[in-house]
Amino acid sequence: MKELVLDKSSNEPLYIQLYKQIRDQIEKNELLDEKLPSIRKLSKQLGVNNVTIINTYKLLEQEGYVYSVEGSGTYVKKISLSEEITFLDDGDMDLMLSGILPIHKDSINFASVSPTPDLFPIKEFKQALIEVLDRDGGLAFLYPEINGYEPLRESISKFLKLNYTINANMDQILITSGGQQGLDIIAKSMVNQGDVIIVENPTYSAAYEAFKSRGAKIIGIPMEDDGIHMETLKATIKRHNPKFLYIMTNYQSPTTYSYSREKKLEVLNLAKENDFYIIEDDFLTDLYFDNDIKTPLKSLDELDKVIFIKSFSKIFMPGVRIGFITLPNRLLKGIIKAKHTTDISSSGYLQRAFDLYLRKGYWKSHIANIRNVYSDKYNIMIKELSILKKYGIEYTEPNGGLSIWLKLPDTIDSIQLYKECLENNLSLVPGKVFFINNDINANFLRISFGGVSNSQIIKGIGILDNILSKPFKNENNEYMPFV
Repeated sequence: MKELVLDKSSNEPLYIQLYKQIRDQIEKNELLDEKLPSIRKLSKQLGVNNVTIINTYKLLEQEGYVYSVEGSGTYVKKISLSEEITFLDDGDMDLMLSGILPIHKDSINFASVSPTPDLFPIKEFKQALIEVLDRDGGLAFLYPEINGYEPLRESISKFLKLNYTINANMDQILITSGGQQGLDIIAKSMVNQGDVIIVENPTYSAAYEAFKSRGAKIIGIPMEDDGIHMETLKATIKRHNPKFLYIMTNYQSPTTYSYSREKKLEVLNLAKENDFYIIEDDFLTDLYFDNDIKTPLKSLDELDKVIFIKSFSKIFMPGVRIGFITLPNRLLKGIIKAKHTTDISSSGYLQRAFDLYLRKGYWKSHIANIRNVYSDKYNIMIKELSILKKYGIEYTEPNGGLSIWLKLPDTIDSIQLYKECLENNLSLVPGKVFFINNDINANFLRISFGGVSNSQIIKGIGILDNILSKPFKNENNEYMPFV
């Protein structure tokens, strides 16, 4: 920390002077990853009473610059991903870096992976909601158990066994309000200041933010089209002794790559040998379009080293916010406690209805239907994308998921292309949103087909082709070719 100087003759309160100086150092990244001096130490150093320092730290915490850990001290809040990347001259980009995808009105939506409302199973879920009200009356609106409505946990236990050969008894299952809450709860209960967490790079930006907010040191490992780069992972584990590894093994976000069975087994073996947990985040395993049926890493986990998070949002109805975590027995108590302090419990009414939905077999017919619909969209997207290969654009065909990860040649800048697309009513996501640092080759685009019609896919790729075929205006208002 640089020297702090207080003007005791000024009319400005001392704690405000001190707040501004520390705030400025934080904003200039001069206090990154630092613990602030103790209240007693700083008050003695500046010749002020303890109340001045207490008020300063409280104001810094209220404004989001620091956070306090009881019995440990006050820490500078880790810089967020959106602050790390330097190309933020567009408000939309700032939102996307925080995991929020702004969609411009009337634009073709290649940005969102959420389903269109016409695919929601309204009829079946409405029937489940009505039956729950008729059956349970006012009981439907009581708080369920902290870890979730017991019959739903039983249904999910059977669901996991039947669909993925995952053995998890209902007492190991915690119902959450979507997958994101699962990540937040794990971060809240497991991550301490300075813990090392390994993630794929690129990765899901909201997971990164959840871990970073707890003061973790996050290390990204490059992705290959069959999973994480194993040699880099092994060297990083040996050097840093991680708390856990966060991965998405099937149709990873954002790349849509899937791990080979060999890499899955190797990752499990590393967890065993080095005594760390694996957080497996899953929401698209079910959405395959060929005969290569995917199974989660958790289905191979015989040592209870995998914390499995699953959200139904992207392939059910996003607003229902139903998800769950399967927990190793040693972690149950702490994570359930964190769930209680977060929101007491998830909606009991929706849990009862979703339980009935699963028991009646509606899920099986729903997933078969959307797999057919999305398979058609995927095939159209792959066919249309072939016209972009003439620009040097490359991609792997994932045969599943809801997106395609495009690698751009050096002659095409992803941010400039993103801006040109916005001006032409086409929304997509530049790859830099998903990388955890800004000093690597992140010249990618993610284009998704979850929220568009078949005709919009054709039109949207046509817009891309048209943009790439013509010069564009650079920052100096000069026309330059993309290629």
